[in-house]
This record gives sequence, structure tokens and C-alpha cells, in this order.
Amino acid sequence: MRLFKFTIVTPHRTLFDGEIQEVIARTTEGDVGILAGHARYAAILKTGVMTVKMENGSIRKAAVAGGVIKVSDDKTTVLSTAAEWAEEIDPDWAERSRQDALAKIEQAKNEPDRLERANLKLQRALNRLSVSGHGTGTIQAPKKK
Repeated sequence: MRLFKFTIVTPHRTLFDGEIQEVIARTTEGDVGILAGHARYAAILKTGVMTVKMENGSIRKAAVAGGVIKVSDDKTTVLSTAAEWAEEIDPDWAERSRQDALAKIEQAKNEPDRLERANLKLQRALNRLSVSGHGTGTIQAPKKK
């Protein structure tokens, strides 16, 4: 399989910069697979899993918190708010983040802006748990008091 240049960049670091065989990313229009020689393309990424088939054929998964993917003639670039490999995720921290998001959702029921931010936090936490193999990615509603 042909290789192509691939980069994942966040505001805090470059997660990956090298050659790969394939990337599958979740966009707002659905999942997209990119191989060497793909047509020029750009899309908005949703919070979700990104699957990367590395140069040696191994598969790595990353939790991506939105962003954009751009395919040009010579490389594919992902710019994301946050991204981390599955093995880097601390499942305890992700679970605490999920719990915190659920509490914030409960508190923000009548404040649309706060509710939207809390829901985005919950999506990110669930994605991190799912990618790390420590969660199902399903939302559990907060318990009624």
C-alpha cells in the first residue's frame, strides 16, 4: 500500500508527523477514509475516533475533539482542538470529566450556552473513554434527586 504524509496538530502539540497508509476520520458528514492519492478535500471533524493505519501496517486510534481535515496533493493535515492516542488517555480522569459534565448539564438546564458547553464536555469525555477502551460511549442521564 502506498504511503502519504500525515500530520495531526493541536494548539498544544504536534501529535503525529510522518507517513501512513490510511486514516479514517469522523466528519460532520460521516466517516471518511483517506488513502494516498486522494482527491483534494476539506471537512469539519466531529468529536470522535480517528483510526490511523501506520507505515508498518499497525493500527492506532486517537480521540479527536473536533477540528478540520485537509487533504492536499502532497499531504493530509488534521487541525484539532485536542487529540490524543488511546494509550495516552487516563480513564480515571476521563471518567471524572464525564461526571463533571453530567453535573454541569443538570445545573445548566435553563442556560442554553452553559448547557451546550456541558454537552460538548460530555461528548469529549465519552469519546475519550470509548477510545481508551474504558467506556461504551453512551450517555447515562444524571440521577434525579
